Amino acid sequence: MITGFALLRLRNLFAVVMLTGLYSLLSAALFVILDAVDVAFTEAAVGAGVASILMLSTLARTGREQHLSNDDSLLALVVVLVTGIALLYGTLDMPSYGDANAPAHQHVAPRYLEESGEAIGIPNVVTSVLASYRGYDTLGEVTVIFTAGVGVMALLMSGMGRGGRGSRRQGGAKTHRPDP
Repeated sequence: MITGFALLRLRNLFAVVMLTGLYSLLSAALFVILDAVDVAFTEAAVGAGVASILMLSTLARTGREQHLSNDDSLLALVVVLVTGIALLYGTLDMPSYGDANAPAHQHVAPRYLEESGEAIGIPNVVTSVLASYRGYDTLGEVTVIFTAGVGVMALLMSGMGRGGRGSRRQGGAKTHRPDP
């Protein structure tokens, strides 16, 4: 929470990027504590790694200070409040954390524990779930991350057109800087 509130107060965008990476690492640590190591790994790689690199490369092309008018701040506050209220409303009918009577514990978990050894042929339940039942899910996640990475690389490379490394687009015109 301290990191989140610090993010709200900062105007230096470089510091915001660094704190966002720290927030992702703290979230990954929380996922490890909750025994969701696969989610923690993804959060650390994408949230702290790829996202930080993308934001730093964006900062290299823009300024380091945030310039907002009061109208922009009010609009941002309204969007955040509406989104937060919608997210909280969406969680009202969820079962309590650790509830033994939750639907996942009544239908899915017993089936995996009782039938996965025979159905898959792997005696370890965790391995059978990750290797077989969640195999397509994992393949989908990897495909999405790969596609996003290719898209980001294409966007970053689009600024390096015919002019080589030194050309940048500013206001529709290309300007050349000599190579060092």
